[in-house]
Amino acid sequence: MNDEHVVIAQPFTGKCIFLEWDHVEVMFRNYDNITGMNTARKITLQQLIQKVVLTLSSTFLFIGTSTVVCKPIVIESQLYVIVAQLFGGSHIYKRDIFANKFIKIQDIEILKIRKPNDIETFRIAEDWYFVVADSSKAGFTTVYKWNGNGFYSHQSLHAWYRDTDVEYLEISGKPHLILSSSSQRPVIYQWNKGTNEFVKRFDIQDMEDAYAVKHFKVKEDVYICLTRFIGDSKVMKWGGSAFLDLQRMPSRGSMVFQPLQINNYQYAILGSDYSFTQVYYWDAEKAKFVKFQELNVQAPRSFIHVSIDKRDFLFASSFKGTTLIYTHVIVDLSAWHS
Repeated sequence: MNDEHVVIAQPFTGKCIFLEWDHVEVMFRNYDNITGMNTARKITLQQLIQKVVLTLSSTFLFIGTSTVVCKPIVIESQLYVIVAQLFGGSHIYKRDIFANKFIKIQDIEILKIRKPNDIETFRIAEDWYFVVADSSKAGFTTVYKWNGNGFYSHQSLHAWYRDTDVEYLEISGKPHLILSSSSQRPVIYQWNKGTNEFVKRFDIQDMEDAYAVKHFKVKEDVYICLTRFIGDSKVMKWGGSAFLDLQRMPSRGSMVFQPLQINNYQYAILGSDYSFTQVYYWDAEKAKFVKFQELNVQAPRSFIHVSIDKRDFLFASSFKGTTLIYTHVIVDLSAWHS
């Protein structure tokens, strides 16, 4: 409805928190929330053992839904939110504009989606899809397709590989998916128009244990940022038939390496659980990233750019601390004199 909103997943409370921009107070304020089903349930020690969960301190534990992803998608002016949870199953909600609340319309197959870790939405031709990366050894990374009434399983990919991240991108005008997992190199799938399914194309070489992959474009060139928790994270460039090494960044405790474009400025933000978050700026002359700024964010998991009222904001979500909002400021140095 032409209004900008932000949704944040809160694993420990089992909620999706929605924020809206207050044009009068000039700040973000609470708008609504989605509370996961069965936010607390009591289970016995015997049940915990069956689930391979051990406890030494108590006979009873309370386990929340652990909401890990709240992914919005707008189809024909209708807002849907895919809520992925580690416990209690994952669900799809829609915004009822008449009742002014979120209504659950669908459950996602619990036999396929056991431990969701990432969701991406995309459109191919006239059809809408979303894909869930499943990090369970018994789960399936699965593509779901909108059929006019709901989302239904379209294709399962990469069974038994503990996928941690999925990225949708176009290479040479063709839809692709990149799946990263903790057990092998990232895998690239390409969309086949004949079968309307993704087909495995090749692996990304020399990049084992990549936790996540995100892409960006500079003019017509396609690049990817690959995140490693231990070792070096990488920037790679598409060379026509494969991704080629461009740049390495030391990354200890990194779970997010997020490229962001704000106006004409291209950045990449490398988070860390053990040190300051590093912000890199794309140097067009060098055709690579250079260090730009440090941010103090505890255990960052995501960085999102939001533009409202000609102002640009950076949301930095935190797993252990407070989610922070930064303002992007352009300083005119031409007026400064020595």
